[in-house]
Amino acid sequence: MTSSFQPNDWVIYTREKHSLSPGPRAKNIAPSPYGELYSYEVDKYWIVRQVNGDELVLETRKGKSHVVSSNDYRLRKARWWERLFMSNKFPSKNADDTGLHRASAA
Repeated sequence: MTSSFQPNDWVIYTREKHSLSPGPRAKNIAPSPYGELYSYEVDKYWIVRQVNGDELVLETRKGKSHVVSSNDYRLRKARWWERLFMSNKFPSKNADDTGLHRASAA
């Protein structure tokens, strides 16, 4: 099975988080059983840097890398309107523009 993801594809990864106060981008907010915390989901706007078989190396805007399976249900390609209206939330398509690659080149 081949991956439908290619390097430089913008993707959206939905992450589950827990905290005392969800932020403005939180969705599917649910209180914990005793009410001290909330669990919620936040969309993360990342880019595919490498495709290694069934694994993808994703990069954040600040240069952090995450390895996820290409068939992870929380991962999807950005829709055309997300690429158009939210392009500032995604990392640069040029890998040399990120702090991670600049730091490793020094």
